Amino acid sequence: MSSIINKIKLYIPLIKSLQTGLLLATGIAGYLSAHAPVHIPTLIAMSISLFLAISGSTIMNMWYDHDIDAKMKRTHKRPAASGELSRNEVFWVGVVVSALGIGWAVLIAPLYGLVVFAGWFFDVVVYTLWLKRVTCWSIVWGGISGAMPILSGRVLAVNQIDLIGILLALSILFWIPTHTLTFSLKFREDYSNAGVPTFPSTYGEAFTRAVIALSSVLAAVAIGWAAILIGLSAGYLRLIAVLTAGLLLLAFATFRVQSERANFSLFRYASLYMLSAMIILAMQAF
Repeated sequence: MSSIINKIKLYIPLIKSLQTGLLLATGIAGYLSAHAPVHIPTLIAMSISLFLAISGSTIMNMWYDHDIDAKMKRTHKRPAASGELSRNEVFWVGVVVSALGIGWAVLIAPLYGLVVFAGWFFDVVVYTLWLKRVTCWSIVWGGISGAMPILSGRVLAVNQIDLIGILLALSILFWIPTHTLTFSLKFREDYSNAGVPTFPSTYGEAFTRAVIALSSVLAAVAIGWAAILIGLSAGYLRLIAVLTAGLLLLAFATFRVQSERANFSLFRYASLYMLSAMIILAMQAF
């Protein structure tokens, strides 16, 4: 029994639970944004299928990136990088979990399943296998992948890709550089040691911080526009406005001050901002 428990403990880090949880929260918020009567069995089925699909893509990332993870201080203890789990084992776990998630999504609704598959494909094939080690612009495709959960939730609720769904997806797409580029600034040496091109190494810190500030503005515009079209109450809109003001303030502070403290503050707040925005969108449904 203890060996089984120990094995499970090794599998848990493969799915990056915090990242997966945040992406799942965006999917749930997308579903609830439709203001339609909430069908609990559908919501549960969607949540499980989306969790499996996101987890599967993350495990596949761990499988392929085991070599570069082993070269970075912050990731060298991951099970695939450390050798605690074999590459073959990680690969097949990723394949099975991915197939379960995507297959279930297709059974729930074909269009929803197609969007879920698109998210997996952009993340695993386009971002990880093809572009991550070649160009720093790979984060755009990684951002598209990250935008698919919220779009899939919206699609499942309204059975089409509408303007609100696109705006919600864009809000995630533009938010992701705020999150990932602050990360690449903080761990620039790690990425350099692993040979992974990043915006700081390619264009310099000043340009990277300018991109962070611009992406924050675009994310704020997209989520604000979507919130208005959804019909959020004045109170919820004001709350999103306050949260957005904090994001923009930190983004421009990072651009002007250019300190590690400001950078890390923005990194932490960006996740809190997006999670809070998703909770607000979800609360409007009840």
